Amino acid sequence: MSDCTDSVVGDILSSWRYDISGISPEMRVDYEEHLASCAFCRGRQRLHRTIDVALITLSTLCIVAFLLALAVIHHVEPLRTAAVGVLHLEHTAVVLTLQAAAVLGLLASLAAWILVAIATPAPVYLTGVAMEQARVLQDRIPEELRSRLRA
Repeated sequence: MSDCTDSVVGDILSSWRYDISGISPEMRVDYEEHLASCAFCRGRQRLHRTIDVALITLSTLCIVAFLLALAVIHHVEPLRTAAVGVLHLEHTAVVLTLQAAAVLGLLASLAAWILVAIATPAPVYLTGVAMEQARVLQDRIPEELRSRLRA
């Protein structure tokens, strides 16, 4: 990729992490034109949105994993017998320790998810992608079915 075609606008966009979703539509016009014409900034914007989506996806998967761990710790009998039989530990202490670790991991994952959702435009970006896909799918519906859906 080459350098930015307009270094002033490129520097402004990079300081905002290439996020123009929060500015007014009147101010957004110049930045949208720049992103349309500058392959460098468009690529950087795509990289930043990919990182944002990866972070929110990873934190969501961590939340699911810790919830699953809590369910397994609470409901699986072989874990309790293994703690007593193999490790010679009282199962209550092991279960409480594992549950405490899972709860802390869950809280940390929730905090990370909230921080990513607040600090990045990932939710707005994902909503835009979903709406665009919905429009594409709606355009594929035959007209006779579309008229039935509207009625």
